[in-house]
Amino acid sequence: MAEKQDFAPVEWRKVIQSPLLAGYAVSAADPSGFIGLLQEAFAAAGMVAAGRAQTGEQLIRHVCDALGSSSGRAEAREGVRSIIQGAGLDEIKQRALAGLAEVAAILDAKAGEHALPFKNWLMAVARQVAEAGLEDTFLGFGGIRMSEKEKATLHEIAAALGLPEPAAAEI
Repeated sequence: MAEKQDFAPVEWRKVIQSPLLAGYAVSAADPSGFIGLLQEAFAAAGMVAAGRAQTGEQLIRHVCDALGSSSGRAEAREGVRSIIQGAGLDEIKQRALAGLAEVAAILDAKAGEHALPFKNWLMAVARQVAEAGLEDTFLGFGGIRMSEKEKATLHEIAAALGLPEPAAAEI
């Protein structure tokens, strides 16, 4: 079982930042206004809350527990802030993707058989964020669940994590 002590402190900080980076990559790809950003943030938070209750994959639960503590949450937010500080939306997305690729390499080196379930969970976080707010609405009417830019970003996230290309039905 992969746990905090299996990682160097800097590696663990990057691992606990990864769900936030997955959400930021999607949100930066196609911002959906203030309400949409709130919905996307709540979607990511919901995935973390659900991960804390998970009994199967311990690494996901340990990361979600860390993000559930005020110190872990502050550490993750500060790390993400240092990554995206001063960047425009496209640069935020690119930096988040680079951060996810770095986490994938850390997981591959340190997490063994727990790397794939964690990477799949990060994809689920990104997908949940992409589906959270309606895109292309007019005064709150109409809209689509996921924009083409968000779909493309999900493909980029899968590539950064070293996962197979998601099928259209999965997105």
